Amino acid sequence: MSDLPFGFSGNDPDRDDDDKSRGTGKGGDQPGGSGDPNPFAFGFDPSQLGAMGADFDPSNLNPEMIGQLFSQLGTMFSAMGAGGGTSSSGGPVNYELAKQIARQEIGDFTPVLDTETRAVADAVHLAETWLDDASALPSGVTTAVAWTPVQWLEESLPTWATLCDPLARQLSQAWSQGLPAEAAAMAGPLMGMMGQLSGSVFGSQLGQGLGKLATEVLTGTDIGLPLAPAGTAVLLPQAIAAFADGLDLPAQEIIVYLAAREAAHVRLFTHVTWLRQRLLSSVEQYASGITVDLSGLSDSFGEGIDPEELMANPGRIEELLGSAASFEPTTTPEQRAALDRLETLLALVEGWVEHVVTRALGDRIPATAALTETVRRRRASGGPAEQTFATLVGLELRPRRVREATALWDRLLEASDVTTRDRIWDHPDLLPDGEDLDAPAAFIDRFVAGDDGDPLEALKQVLADEERAGEADRPDPEGKDTGGGDTNQSS
Repeated sequence: MSDLPFGFSGNDPDRDDDDKSRGTGKGGDQPGGSGDPNPFAFGFDPSQLGAMGADFDPSNLNPEMIGQLFSQLGTMFSAMGAGGGTSSSGGPVNYELAKQIARQEIGDFTPVLDTETRAVADAVHLAETWLDDASALPSGVTTAVAWTPVQWLEESLPTWATLCDPLARQLSQAWSQGLPAEAAAMAGPLMGMMGQLSGSVFGSQLGQGLGKLATEVLTGTDIGLPLAPAGTAVLLPQAIAAFADGLDLPAQEIIVYLAAREAAHVRLFTHVTWLRQRLLSSVEQYASGITVDLSGLSDSFGEGIDPEELMANPGRIEELLGSAASFEPTTTPEQRAALDRLETLLALVEGWVEHVVTRALGDRIPATAALTETVRRRRASGGPAEQTFATLVGLELRPRRVREATALWDRLLEASDVTTRDRIWDHPDLLPDGEDLDAPAAFIDRFVAGDDGDPLEALKQVLADEERAGEADRPDPEGKDTGGGDTNQSS
């Protein structure tokens, strides 16, 4: 729709010249410009190969020559680091490259107007007032802002780094761990080069994904994770205008509905202090078990990769690193379990938000039911959240799980009240798991009126017993073991 209220506006031709004057286009030397057609900025100087450059014969290689070749390649690519082959922070992902590519993907964008910032604040304030009646958790919003896609990119990148570093680091280490012993002994410098290139490859993939995501996300928590600073509710007017344009619904209701979803997410992540770390640790648990099958790379070399070609064309090694046939991460049962836990937790978060927003807005916003179904279909059709998780984490947030999670929250409220329902977030051990989503009745009975009494009190008793046991085993300041053990025994 083009009649967005609260100051929201779609593509305004009157702002085109002003946008260009601010450098929001792709061209020239602006941050979003096309720049170097080769974002990896690889260059090659044959003189870097030293004496091997003139008389090199790939058909007459021996172990000594291979070792020298690896050493020369390692030196050459180390010198390329300043051109984009490594992360400026020395980490496993080149985030500067990711940011550059994402900025190019975003292209032109519409600056946020003051009227849009005020509109966001008004919509969030109204939504927060209504959410107070639907949740026992108090408001978590301290600031409501409107962001451009570029602001979303810059503000969310630190969280993406937290998510991606464990994965990229483990993949990089898997190279050296997966090589045969003889090859690994000779390939030290080459492995360093591959580590640099893998950081660029991962950064390139991340940048492409985030660039597309930045133009599609509607709010700061649209993918289910808190990407904005704590207490900050974010709406993105440009994406909301495009989203509303395809709906035959009142634009004012669309904005308030999205503001309510954002405020509900912020409320949950603010007051459930363990939730964010729980989500991130699930990704780390998945990453810790990554192994890489190097058979594809070995086959490629076995089929006759020309070492001279690798020296003359570093992009060929980049192709090997970026090829799915070169290395394929394998999924262990432990990783699958970690992904299942993450998927279930994300579904519980999304289901709670959908449930609470429906209760808060259902009698006040006529379009609530239609917008809820629209969001569900957007998710089911492989929206930005699913694509990003599938690419970077290997996880798809299945719509079936979200529907089941929403149904569980609905039935739990029917069997209890708002306060009891939200007490489930008091501790992670109280949350339902995947089996509970399949059979919610048993979970609800156990939680609301279990045979063993109040499960919340039972959990608190277990935690108190564990704390007392820990204190009993802790030596006192005078060196006495209050647990009765040997004080000379090292801890």
